[in-house]
Amino acid sequence: MIFEVLVVGPLEVNCFIIGCEKSKEGVVVDPGGDADRIIAAVSRLGLRISRVINTHGHFDHVGGNGEVLKRTGAKLLIHELDAQFLSRAADVATRFGTTAENSPQPDGFLEDGMTISVGDYRMEVLHTPGHTPGGCCLLIAGEGLILTGDTLFAGGVGRTDFPGGSHTMLIESIRTRLFGLPDATRAYPGHGPATTIGHEKRHNPFI
Repeated sequence: MIFEVLVVGPLEVNCFIIGCEKSKEGVVVDPGGDADRIIAAVSRLGLRISRVINTHGHFDHVGGNGEVLKRTGAKLLIHELDAQFLSRAADVATRFGTTAENSPQPDGFLEDGMTISVGDYRMEVLHTPGHTPGGCCLLIAGEGLILTGDTLFAGGVGRTDFPGGSHTMLIESIRTRLFGLPDATRAYPGHGPATTIGHEKRHNPFI
């Protein structure tokens, strides 16, 4: 599997480029900004991007959607409950003292349990509300890894003081959806370093 992480945008979001070596099909997850860098990486990897996927709708994760979609011809997927955030990205970014582009509306919606094919690989969508109503994680079980968005971090959890957030739901999502995975599962969050599910079960002070 082709797997590359780029730290992009004003809030240093982890943008993931995932692809199949055989088919050269790829997806971009959370293009929060720096679209030129993302496109350059896609070109270097020789991938054809079929979908852009947002783990949730906050501006720092969707700010590069428009440009990446325009330059790749990909389709946009996000959970239906977070689609409301896409047209507000620029306004919310201003409140944080920075800028972002509003995102186009999605071409389809992520649903809990759905499978997204990327060539020979399969990504399972886990709906993990709490940070946002439509927050999702993306599990690639065959590779032993999961993208946790802003649900779970190394040594931390997502904020729940934004509109639509719920601390109770976030902790429930982590305990029931993520902590049931094998301890060795590598967890790649929306910000900061990677970790493992086992490490967070034993040491995360917020759980």
